Amino acid sequence: MRSPPPVQGRCPQPPGKSRLAVRARALRVGSAVSDSGIIERIDVFCDAVPRERARAEAIGALVLFVPMGTGFPYYARPRTGQRPAATAADVRAVRARQRELLIPESFEWVERTAPDMAAAAAEAGLTVHAHPLLVLGSLAPAPRLPERIGVRIMSPEDPDLILAWAVPGVAFNYPGTAIGEASVTERDKIAAGHDAATIELLRDRLRSRESVLATASGPNGPLASGSYQLADGTAEITGIGVLPASRRRGLAASVTRALAAHAVASGARTVFLSATDATVARIYTRLGFREIGTAMIAEPPADGSLLYSVCLSSLCPARLTWARRAGVRPDRAEHSRVR
Repeated sequence: MRSPPPVQGRCPQPPGKSRLAVRARALRVGSAVSDSGIIERIDVFCDAVPRERARAEAIGALVLFVPMGTGFPYYARPRTGQRPAATAADVRAVRARQRELLIPESFEWVERTAPDMAAAAAEAGLTVHAHPLLVLGSLAPAPRLPERIGVRIMSPEDPDLILAWAVPGVAFNYPGTAIGEASVTERDKIAAGHDAATIELLRDRLRSRESVLATASGPNGPLASGSYQLADGTAEITGIGVLPASRRRGLAASVTRALAAHAVASGARTVFLSATDATVARIYTRLGFREIGTAMIAEPPADGSLLYSVCLSSLCPARLTWARRAGVRPDRAEHSRVR
């Protein structure tokens, strides 16, 4: 299946996607490939997509993505291809540059493609987190939804778009899968404080099909949401969040399944995501995902004012605004890894 046709009037394909397209052809996208080949696709995707809206600065063995114009801060990561081993000095140099630019000191990478990075990050004073990296095999049937709950892909003009955007801001402020009290009241507070420019950027990404947003909604509006980003046959699902009061009802699985199905129908041949931990990963394996590797994140040690929660990935810029609104680290949230 092919990707949807470009939106009329859309700008020419950005350099990041062109770079990914070249590597996708080299990897013979659409044919059976080894796990190593899939890992390479994912690694190239994570390096290429930020280049759509950011300038790449090489610093030693690492590359830092610096936002250009309106947008969200990205992370730093090891350079692709042949490179020297990452060192603590490289990490410190990048952190200094991030502080100079007033962007989060965030690093992300795939463990198998950069096994040297974890030790360098730790030596440079960062806390390193490891998370299961999963890829879609055969998509399982859609799980049964609770009564009066429906799942849909959202259009840019959907009247509930802002409410769906606000859901992860609540969800990531209460990490884990436990049922809690936070619900639509907290969601509506975040939605009421939205920034118009942020929402317009989200609408723009949805119109251009850079991102796709899905929600599980009931009579009181969105209760869960998440998104994916697709580029040249590879899609990453990110930012799956459920209001604590609506947890353990299968909503995260339903949203994830809807996004995966839409990505495949839109031409994705590799669909991947990162899970918080093994417990959450089991939710995704029941949908047809399988663990293929480890996604790594490094960041400064959290203090009492910071909350670590996972919207893993290379493609979640919108996670930043949700995080700011919810009071969590701006580099740890999205309306689809908006990475």
